[in-house]
Amino acid sequence: MVYPHIVTAADPLQSTIRLEELFGVLIEQGAGAAALVNSKLYGVLPFWDACKKAGIHGVLGLSVPVDFDGAALPVVLYAQNNTGYHMLLKLSSALATRDVEAIPQKWLVAYQEGLFCVIPDHAMWVLTDRSEAFGILSRLFGERLIASIERPGGMIKETESAFIDSCSSFGLQFMASHECRYIKEQDAFAYEVASAIGDGFKLSDPERGKPEHSSAFVPTKSQWAEWFSDHPEWLEQSRTLLMSCRVTISLNRQLLPKYPVKEGSDKHDVIRSLCLNGLQERVGELQQTYSDRLDYELGVISSMGYIDYFLIVSDFMAFARKKGILTGPGRGSSAGSLVAFALRITDVDPLAHGLLFERFLNPERVTLPDIDIDFADHRRHEVVEYVAKKYGALQTAQIITFGTLSAKAVARDTARVFGFEAEELEKISKLIPSRPGITLREALRESKALEEWIIGNETRERWFKTALRLEGLPRNSSIHAAGVILSPGPLVDYVPIEKGNDDIFITQWPMQELEAIGLLKMDFLGLRNLTILENMAHMLKRDRNMTIDYRNLPFDDQASFSLLAKGDTAGIFQLESPGMRRALMLIKPNAFGDIVAVNALYRPGPMEFIPLYARRKHAEEAVTYIHPVLEPILSETYGVIVYQEQIMKIAADMAGFSLGEADLLRRAVSKKSRQILDEEREHFVGGATEKGYTAKEAGDVYDLIVRFADYGFPKSHAVAYSMISYQLAYMKAHYPVQFYAALLSNSQGNNEKTAQFMREMKDRGIALAAPCIRNSRYGFSSEGQQVRAGLSTVKGVPGTAVKAILAARKNGPFESLFNIAERISAVHFTRKALEPLIKAGALDELGKDRAVLLASLDSAIKHAELVKPNEEPGLFDEMGSSFMKPKYTKAEPMPDGLKLDFEKEALGFYLSTHPVEREKEQRNKTYTALNDMPKKKDRERVEVLGLVEDVRRIRTKKGDAMAFVTLQDETGVASVTLFPKEYAQYNEMLDKDALLEIQGTAETRQGKTTIICKNIV
Repeated sequence: MVYPHIVTAADPLQSTIRLEELFGVLIEQGAGAAALVNSKLYGVLPFWDACKKAGIHGVLGLSVPVDFDGAALPVVLYAQNNTGYHMLLKLSSALATRDVEAIPQKWLVAYQEGLFCVIPDHAMWVLTDRSEAFGILSRLFGERLIASIERPGGMIKETESAFIDSCSSFGLQFMASHECRYIKEQDAFAYEVASAIGDGFKLSDPERGKPEHSSAFVPTKSQWAEWFSDHPEWLEQSRTLLMSCRVTISLNRQLLPKYPVKEGSDKHDVIRSLCLNGLQERVGELQQTYSDRLDYELGVISSMGYIDYFLIVSDFMAFARKKGILTGPGRGSSAGSLVAFALRITDVDPLAHGLLFERFLNPERVTLPDIDIDFADHRRHEVVEYVAKKYGALQTAQIITFGTLSAKAVARDTARVFGFEAEELEKISKLIPSRPGITLREALRESKALEEWIIGNETRERWFKTALRLEGLPRNSSIHAAGVILSPGPLVDYVPIEKGNDDIFITQWPMQELEAIGLLKMDFLGLRNLTILENMAHMLKRDRNMTIDYRNLPFDDQASFSLLAKGDTAGIFQLESPGMRRALMLIKPNAFGDIVAVNALYRPGPMEFIPLYARRKHAEEAVTYIHPVLEPILSETYGVIVYQEQIMKIAADMAGFSLGEADLLRRAVSKKSRQILDEEREHFVGGATEKGYTAKEAGDVYDLIVRFADYGFPKSHAVAYSMISYQLAYMKAHYPVQFYAALLSNSQGNNEKTAQFMREMKDRGIALAAPCIRNSRYGFSSEGQQVRAGLSTVKGVPGTAVKAILAARKNGPFESLFNIAERISAVHFTRKALEPLIKAGALDELGKDRAVLLASLDSAIKHAELVKPNEEPGLFDEMGSSFMKPKYTKAEPMPDGLKLDFEKEALGFYLSTHPVEREKEQRNKTYTALNDMPKKKDRERVEVLGLVEDVRRIRTKKGDAMAFVTLQDETGVASVTLFPKEYAQYNEMLDKDALLEIQGTAETRQGKTTIICKNIV
C-alpha cells in the first residue's frame, strides 16, 4: 500500500491532515511508502521525521503549475534522488520569489535532473489539444514522465478515457494516484470550511470555488485496491515509482557562514588580534587571568569551528556602533564569554562578574553558539539590511513562522464562513475566555453560557464541531520577529525560500527545522528600552550639549540605589511590577549585585527566598553554609543559591568536575529523572571523596544542588539585563526630565502608562507643557526643566501633517493660521489636521483665542487651496505672506470648561486643570486619592471623588446584574465594584464621564486593590 499524494496542514488551509493523526492511519493500513505533495515545500522535515519513526518510506513531491504558452498546466514533481531534491528546493524557491504564476519551461529545462514528472488527469489537460505540452514534457523527461489516474471514492471521471488516449499517444506509462487532503470521509466539510477561510468566502457565496468531490480522504488498503481493480498494474506502477525515489536529507551539519578576510590572512590571527586590542581598550594592561581565559576561550571556539561566527557578529556590532545604533549589553549565556566582551559583542566583563564560559559554549557538549543581540527597536532593520548586503541576498534570510487557528480565532473564522451575524460573532468573542492557550473544549467546560448558546441549535452545533476539527491548524505565515539565517553558500542549496520584506528573503521552513539541518540562526532583537535610552541620550545632547556613555556609568551611584530601594521604578526595565517593587523595598539594593540577584530571584519558585536574602543582607539573620567549601561561592548571595553558575562552581570545587562536566550536571539534575539523579549523585560523591570530603558531606551538598537546580538562573543573563535596569534607574535619578520625555514618547496610546508618568512628574515638580506649533517636536521632548508634548501626541492628526509642519518650521516660526496654510499646502492643511491641534492648545502661540482659530479655520483652508493647493512650487510662493491675507473671524472667547473638554478629546488627558481637582477645591472636602488605594488596609473605609471612565456590566451565577466601574481622578485610576444590591440602587448614575462621590471599603485581591461601593452620594 502506497500513498502517492498527501497534502498536509503544513500547507496553510490547503488540508486538515495533521501528522499525528495521519501516521496512525498509515501504520494501521500497512503503508510501505507515502509522498508529501504540498504547493510549497512546507512541512518537509516533520513529515520526513514521522516517516522514519513509523518505518514508512518517505517521498518528497511538489505540486506546481507549468507555463505552456500562457496556459498554466499542473504537474507533480517527485525527487528521484538527492539531485532531484535539490532541484525541488530551487524550483519551489524560484516560484515563491519571482512574480510568476507558473514555472516557465526554461526553468523546468534547467531544474529537471533527478525528478520524476507526473501529469495528473485534471480536466485542463484534455479540454483542448495539449499535444505540444505533452511533447515538450516527453522530450524533457523521457521515461521519467508518467501519467496518473485518480478515481476519488471509486468514481471514474468523464475525462478519463480521453486523458488515457492523449497520454498513450506519447507512450506514457500510467500510475494510480489519489489526493489526500483530510483523514476521514466525514472531514470533507471541515476541509471545505478551511478552504473558504483561506479564500475569504462565506459558504453561501456563489463566487466560492467548491471542491470537485468529497472523497479526498485517506483510503484504506481495500478501498485503494477496489478503485483500481481493473488496472492492478497502475497500482504496481505507483509503488514502483515511490519506492524508486531515494532521498537523504542531511541533518545536524554545521552549515556555518564564512567571514571574508584578506587573502593570505589567518582567521585565528585576525580574531586574536581583535580580542587583544579590544581588551586593552576595555580593561587596560592585561593581567594573567585575562590572558589565560582569552587563550582558553579562543582554543575552544577554534576547535568547534566557530571563529567565523564570532567575527561576523563582531562586524555587524561594529556597524551598529558606527551608525550610533544603541545595542544591549548582552543577552543570555553569551555574556559569560571574554571573547564576546573583547570583540564588543557584549559589555559584560565575565571575570569581573564571575561568569563562566562553559555556560555558553561547553567543549564537552558541542552545540551551535547562540548569541542573541538586542538593538534599539526602531533601528534593528538597519543592521539586518547591512548583513544582507554584506553577505549577499542569496545567503541571508529571515525566518518564517506559522500562525495557527487559536480557539477564539477558529471560532470566529468558522462562524464568519457559516454566515453568522455581527452580534453572534461578538457574542462568541465574549463567551470564549481570552486566556492564552485556552482550547475550545476547555472553553466549553468553563463557560456554561457557551454550552447553553450552542446546545439545541443545529447550525451552532455544526459550527462548533467544525471549529474543533480546525483548531490549531496553521492559518497563515509571517516573519519571525528576530531570527536571521546566514548560510555558507546560496540558501537554495539547503532550504527553500520565498519572498519577504525589504528585499530580504524568508525561509519556507521555521526555526526548528533550520537548526535541525545545521543552519545558524542569529537573533536580532528589537528592545524598546534601548530606544528609550537612545532617545534620552539624544535629548541630553540637544538640550545640554552633553554626551552620555551608558557603557561607562559608575556602578556605585547611591542616588540610583536610593531610588530603587524606595521602589520608585516606574519606567525601569524589569523592575516595574508591584511585586518587584516590594522585593526592592525589602532588599534595599546598595550594590549592583543586589539588582542582579533580585532580577534572578523574582520568578515563581525562587521568589520565596527573597525575604531570606533580605534578612541576611541586613544582618537580621546569620548567613549559614552546610559546608565551608560553599562560602566563597555563595557569599555574594548570602548563602542562597541564586545562579546556575554557582551550581557549576560547587561541582568543580568540591567534586573536581571540569566546568564542562559541571554544566552537564546542571542540565541533568534539572530534568529530575530518578535514574539520572542517582547516576549523577554517584559521580558527584565519588569525585568529592577523592578530594578528601566525606560521603555524607558530599551527599548533603549534592542534595542542595538538586533542590536549587530548578531555581538557578543564568547569572550572565541577569548581569546583562540588570545593566539596562541600572542605566534607566541612573537616568531617572539624574536626568528625570529627559527620562519622562522619552518614556511618554514611548507610551503614546497607552493611557494608563501616560497617566502614571504624568502623576510622577507632578510629584517631582516637572511641568508638562502643552503641544506648541513653535516649540514642539514630533513626540514628547525635554525643554529646560519641563517636558513638552509633541505634535504627534494630538489625537487624529496625520503623521504626514506633523512632518510637513516641522519641515516648514525650519524656515522660520509661523506668524498666523494663514501663514501655516500657505507653507504646508492644502494637502496637509485640512480640518482633520488643524482642528485637533487648535483644541489641544498647540496654536495658542499665535496669540488668538482658540474659539477665533476654530471659527477662522474654513477661510484658512480656502486660502491654502488658493495659494498652495499641492506641495509643488506654487504661483504665489514668491509673494509670501503679504499676498491676499484673509482676516480672522471674530468669536466669543472659549469658556474654561469647554477648553478642558477639548483638551481631553484631543490629548486623551487633562493638561490644564483636572476637572476632579477643580471640583474637590469647590467642595472643600478631603477625599482619598485614587493612587493611594494600594496603601489602604483591607476593609478600610474610603471616600473618593472621580469621573467614570468605563463601566463593565455582568451577571452573577444567579443571574443578578452587577458592575465594575473604572474611576479616574487627578492622581490616577481605580476599580470600583458594585454588587447586585448597590447596582440596583445606583445603576442609572453609571454614565461615562459622570462625576461620582463614592463611599465604600478597600479590598485587596491578588495584589490589586479595588473599592467595594457601599454608597454613591
